[in-house]
Amino acid sequence: MRITDTSDLWWKTAVVYCLDVETYLDWNGDGCGDFAGLAQRIDHLADLGVTCLWLMPFYPTAERDDGYDITDFYGVDPRLGTHGDLVEVIRTANDRGMRVIADLVVNHTSAEHPWFQRARQSRDDPFHDFYVWRDDEPPDTSDQVVFPDQEDSIWTYNEPTQEWYLHRFYKEQPDLNVADPRVRDEVAKIMGFWLQLGLSGFRVDAVPFFLETQGDQDDRFPEPHQYLRALRSLLGRRTGDGILLGEVNLPHEQQVTFFGGEDGDELTMLFDFIGMQALYLSLARTDAAPLGKALAQRPAVSPDSQWATFVRNHDELTLDKLSDDERQEVFAAFGPDEDMQVYGRGLRRRLPPMLDGDPRRIRMVYSLLFSLPGTPVLFYGEEIGMGEDLDAEGRLAVRTPMQWTSGPNGGFSTADPDALPGPVVDGGFAPEFVNVADQRHDPDSLLSFMKLLIRRYRESPELGWGTYSILEQPHPEVFAHLCSWDDGTLVAVHNLGPEPRVVPLALDDCGADHRLVDLLQPGETPVGEEGAVELTLDGYGHRWLRVVAPGSRRLV
Repeated sequence: MRITDTSDLWWKTAVVYCLDVETYLDWNGDGCGDFAGLAQRIDHLADLGVTCLWLMPFYPTAERDDGYDITDFYGVDPRLGTHGDLVEVIRTANDRGMRVIADLVVNHTSAEHPWFQRARQSRDDPFHDFYVWRDDEPPDTSDQVVFPDQEDSIWTYNEPTQEWYLHRFYKEQPDLNVADPRVRDEVAKIMGFWLQLGLSGFRVDAVPFFLETQGDQDDRFPEPHQYLRALRSLLGRRTGDGILLGEVNLPHEQQVTFFGGEDGDELTMLFDFIGMQALYLSLARTDAAPLGKALAQRPAVSPDSQWATFVRNHDELTLDKLSDDERQEVFAAFGPDEDMQVYGRGLRRRLPPMLDGDPRRIRMVYSLLFSLPGTPVLFYGEEIGMGEDLDAEGRLAVRTPMQWTSGPNGGFSTADPDALPGPVVDGGFAPEFVNVADQRHDPDSLLSFMKLLIRRYRESPELGWGTYSILEQPHPEVFAHLCSWDDGTLVAVHNLGPEPRVVPLALDDCGADHRLVDLLQPGETPVGEEGAVELTLDGYGHRWLRVVAPGSRRLV
């Protein structure tokens, strides 16, 4: 069936760009990025082709977890600006055709949040039940902590009330008790507040932990997913077309329940963690099979749901869904030194250094990302190939200041380097070699290539809306797939290996009267009888080709 009105499902073909205001651009010279600086760079994002800006936490914080330990859910960190500054960013982005979403972090608060400061003083305080407590000494839960190098239990003793409180993350981040209806009401109010200021939705942090309940409190919250449906419904009433982009790093069969199953009435999009991890295993092995298997095993989802694809995010590059042996393969290929790894399960590196700065391989991976079925998500700096700072603690290695120019502090700030949130990357990926200003004027730069990829992605609704199939071919290092939607078909072929390959393909429903037109470079490939095609791929080569039927009036 032809779908004629897709405006409410804008996220199906969006390009999402994640950034931390603190590390993006300092406009007042105090060393900290701010909303005023971000407003000055909205045009950079619009020129890149971004259609959805995802803001990492900008709320007041105790600074224990890089902004994820929030002390006021309704506030703006004064270092970053005011509510007025945020609204100006949203207005400017909307004016450029860009929507804005923000992190919704409601699994926990900071221990310095006024709610917890009251809750921890007395069992009789009205806010005490906002959190999860236990009277008896907890068993060993060291295998359940999220940050095993920082915590050895998910419970911490609270002296005033003589009981333990739950924290899946740092002990300075006590978990909220979603079983309490007042907490659920507060979450709805928090969402409503920021939607009223112009947000188009949220990236929802740690969703499975948020919906967990404990012990005898479950009778007040018998169906957690009903609450998630209520939040999706609230979002729909307030915005009409807003999104909930969920962090749910679980096996496929469990992820589907967070979409809302066939109804698609819970989270709008989920990150494809399994596909991302399989991609790195394929890169490490120079074998497309793991990625192909992960995509083939993706469960079918409702038309009102979508997978979000990514190469890098703001956290550690988790490899927890790989087997121990598979994880070690990826470590050996891309993070052999212990300080490149984190928590025993992931990497704290960016893609370009992992690929030794090889521009052929870097471009091939991003071409693959944008051609995969789903909605692509970029982390700031990916568009220019930024590196990491392995001297930084943990996940902060990839959260370094954005590199705008080759000047002092990479053009991020005019302040003394000691005043910055962290050092600017040095070495071969320093601003001297990697920055926006230089790449804007270089037609052969990674930035120029990313603009082309995004433009072609935006012109190819098959990638966001269509069905896909993996095409058989004889080379294990080559990944070939086809996406179709309405009257359009796109073929993408990627060589994960360094040697050139000639790839034979058989395209169903095609004949010698069809054309196969390259989208990333000039040229066409002839189609033989019964859809027989031979494609030439360079080492780490990549090609997108549109199948053009006889008489088609499509622009290619």
